[in-house]
Amino acid sequence: MQCRQCGTEIADKALICYRCGTATTDAKFKPPPEPARRPGLRSSIASVLALALLVVLALYMGRLQGETPRIVTWAVVGVALVIVILRAYARRR
Repeated sequence: MQCRQCGTEIADKALICYRCGTATTDAKFKPPPEPARRPGLRSSIASVLALALLVVLALYMGRLQGETPRIVTWAVVGVALVIVILRAYARRR
């Protein structure tokens, strides 16, 4: 028998070609296709709620000017916002 990929003469009972590694027959069992994953409604709602909570937290901390410098407040909220956005982006991929 000849290999259907490279044309090398191989044994009749061979499972693969010894030269190129191509299978001599088609696979009997094929793995099931992966279901398409869609971002769930729950993850979107959770991201929106987390974002709203961050905005409320920023507004609350902004009113406490005597205790926390404003730049620190907005830096913390900005970092948290970036984390929420990256999490939502990673779930969509």
